[in-house]
Amino acid sequence: MAAVATRPAARAQGVVDAARITAGAPGEWLSTGRTYDEQRFSPLSQLTPATIATLGLAWSADLDTARGQEATPLMIDGALYVSTAWSMVKAYDARTGQPLWSYDPEVPRETLIKACCDAVNRGVAAWGDRLFVGTLDGRLVALDRHSGKPVWSVVTLDQTGNATITGAPRIVNGLVIIGNGGAEFGARGYVTAYDAATGKQAWRFYTVPARPGSEREPEYLKAAAATWFGDYWKQGGGGTVWDAMAYDPALDLLYIGVGNGSPWNQAYRSEGRGDNLYLSSIVAIHAKTGAYAWHYQTTPGDSWDFTATQHIMLADVTIDGRPRKVLMQAPKNGFFYVLDRTNGKLISARNYVPVNWATGIDMQTGRPIETPEARYYKTGKPFIGSPGATGAHSWQPMAFDPNTGLVFIPANLAAFPYIPDPAWKPAKLGFNVGIDLGKAAMPAIPAVRDAAAAATTGALIAWDPIAQQERWRVSYQGPWNGGLLATGGGLVFQGSAAGEFAAFAAADGRKLWSFAAQTGIVAAPISYELDGQQYIAVLAGWGGVWALAPGTLIDKSGPARNISRLLVFKAGGTATLPPPPPLDKAPLDPPPSTATPQVIAAGGDRFARFCGVCHGDAAVGGTLVPDLRRSGVINDAAAWQAIVHGGALKDNGMVGFASVMTASEIETVRHYVIKRANEDKALEQRNTTAARPASRKS
Repeated sequence: MAAVATRPAARAQGVVDAARITAGAPGEWLSTGRTYDEQRFSPLSQLTPATIATLGLAWSADLDTARGQEATPLMIDGALYVSTAWSMVKAYDARTGQPLWSYDPEVPRETLIKACCDAVNRGVAAWGDRLFVGTLDGRLVALDRHSGKPVWSVVTLDQTGNATITGAPRIVNGLVIIGNGGAEFGARGYVTAYDAATGKQAWRFYTVPARPGSEREPEYLKAAAATWFGDYWKQGGGGTVWDAMAYDPALDLLYIGVGNGSPWNQAYRSEGRGDNLYLSSIVAIHAKTGAYAWHYQTTPGDSWDFTATQHIMLADVTIDGRPRKVLMQAPKNGFFYVLDRTNGKLISARNYVPVNWATGIDMQTGRPIETPEARYYKTGKPFIGSPGATGAHSWQPMAFDPNTGLVFIPANLAAFPYIPDPAWKPAKLGFNVGIDLGKAAMPAIPAVRDAAAAATTGALIAWDPIAQQERWRVSYQGPWNGGLLATGGGLVFQGSAAGEFAAFAAADGRKLWSFAAQTGIVAAPISYELDGQQYIAVLAGWGGVWALAPGTLIDKSGPARNISRLLVFKAGGTATLPPPPPLDKAPLDPPPSTATPQVIAAGGDRFARFCGVCHGDAAVGGTLVPDLRRSGVINDAAAWQAIVHGGALKDNGMVGFASVMTASEIETVRHYVIKRANEDKALEQRNTTAARPASRKS
């Protein structure tokens, strides 16, 4: 776990404190959202629509991991600091790209089974002369900013459970605030504050109540307990705080976004009843003490994975001629919310994408007006929800331009089939969501696949939060495009799943410049200034849940590979990238499918429950992990057992599943993959034959 310095440590410069973060020096990027309000707006204006054509690559740095890159870099005193997949941290000279140091927390690779959506990390925090990173296996580590050497480390969660950390810490009042993920695996949500100097715990704020009578709980949790039913605590309840936070220094309020329930299906979580506070809520906490201030629940009784962990931003705006201190969020459920951040009262809400689970928000109660068919566990019928579980907006950050008054949203337009499972039971591993994932698997029917693909797209939406209207849109072929940066030069920067990094005019969305990044970009860019020169930096590297789970829809934006790099641009930059390696797929060459339909069906159910979130819906894999249909291992029952039952590849992140499946049950999964590979091989051959010109008769 040692830091590796690649040159003498940088000379110590100014410390990072609240005044420095709040002031937001234009040339620096000191916190993940740049300033406490999380607007992700850089006032730098050297780059404009008139000068953007001069932007070129200044330098790049290859990263030593081929997983998704989701972090926002920090730029402090001439150095760039980034976290990468597997929670590693690296420092570079921001002018030249020369490496300064590298730190590897040596996360055990078998931790990957506990992470719903790749081995990602979304960034580090800075305070004093230290950096802070949360590791996938649940540690919070303080590093010396100038050498990368660990100063202290604390374990923030039960490492025997199924929780992980992927989010960036925030630091307020000298306290490091960190949450975790794991609501799909049985976690109980909370955020914890640690003293930045010592690592000593200052307070912990739980988002769901404990088992009745097991703890002395504060009043806010006693109030929440009245909204829960049944033995909810047995599956943790969920409500993990895995990403979004913002802070208002004047009010000393920390705003956190709370996640989905565990399991998703409320019938199993809370007997299908109650609001289940504080799931899918924005909660305000008194930052010094960790005491509850107020909450607003975006999705009461959530049953669709409609988290409110999406980007939270603060702004001071004028509404109806009156200055208002607002909080803005576009959570997964498809509605854009504007709240009074002093008290949590709803000011306005309107859907920013098509929504079919609700018809609107009742402005008197603040509650969604649900469509009855959305509660699939009550109807007993499948519900094709729009948006789906990946959300109309996922973790990718938005940006706010105070000059135009627009919020820029990286939107997903993708549905999801919620199918009730009357026989569902929790398990130690796998996706514990309470729905029938096997029946939801994409069939090998071209017309169905084509229809799903046509309905799955993405967009960059410029949203007027005061009028609650779309002002312009850039349409993308597929979803899961990158986070946003807005600048004082009237530009908006975003990477895409198709591997393009582009600049748009903030006023009207015209594309003004682009760069071929060779890999999908999901992270958000930053801008900084050195020696009077404006730079743009972004982490590139395809990954996250969309690169793993959606099966035939993974490549909706085109075939994507992971080439993990830090890319840094400036006007007049002349650097180039090396040619990309070929993106070759092994052929579909499975053995014959000989198992009975019953065995294959059982294997399909188990694959969906335990394998699909990494290896793809209906066994159609992406490029981050092996596509099992194309793997030679499906030809060898003994090798399959050694890996899937025995855990022979646990050091690569592939653990054994002996705790949840017997050897014979694991064999049914192999037969399912063989069947799927044969089906798709037949489709490939049919498509090849259809595309081949007919021979001319003599």
